[in-house]
Amino acid sequence: MEIYWKRLLAIVALGLGLAACSGSLEAQEKKPNILVIWGDDIGTWNISHNNRGMMSYRTPNIDRIAREGLGFTDYYGQQSCTAGRAAFLGGNVPVRTGMTKVGMPGAEQGWQKSDVTIATVLKSQGYATGQFGKNHQGDRDEHLPTMHGFDEFFGNLYHLNAEEEPENFDYPKNPEFR
Repeated sequence: MEIYWKRLLAIVALGLGLAACSGSLEAQEKKPNILVIWGDDIGTWNISHNNRGMMSYRTPNIDRIAREGLGFTDYYGQQSCTAGRAAFLGGNVPVRTGMTKVGMPGAEQGWQKSDVTIATVLKSQGYATGQFGKNHQGDRDEHLPTMHGFDEFFGNLYHLNAEEEPENFDYPKNPEFR
C-alpha cells in the first residue's frame, strides 16, 4: 500500500510540474509588444532615461517603457529622415530602395510592391501594425504605409507641406498645386 501512495504522489507531483511548465511555456510563446519611437532632430540625451537627470528634459512615460522593456543604445543615422526611415523599415541601405534623400510630393521614389518592410515581416508573424506621425516614404497610393504592411496609419506623408491645406489662406492659388 505504501508503494501505491508513493507512486500516486509521484504522478501528482509530475502532473503539477508539467502543468507549471506548460504555463511558463505558454508565457514564453506570447509575443512581446514592439514600440519604436522616432524623433527628428533629437539627441539620445533628450530622453531622461538616457541622460539620468543631467539635462532638464523629463520624459517619464518613455522612461517607464524603457525600464519595463528593451532599450537600444547603439545608433546609426542617415543624411535625411527619408533615408533613415527607409533603412530601419526596410532593413537595408537606402540606395537599394532609392530613398536616399527627401523626395518631393508625387515623386516615383518610394516603397515598391516587391519591397519587404519590418511591418510586412511582423504581420506575417501575427502582429498588428501601426505607424503614427511622419512617414516620409512617398505619398503616392502605392507608397502608403497601409500598402506595405501597416494595418493603420495616421500622420503626415511629408514635412515639406505637412500642414498646407487648400482651404488655408496661404495655399497657392495656381491650379497646378491642387
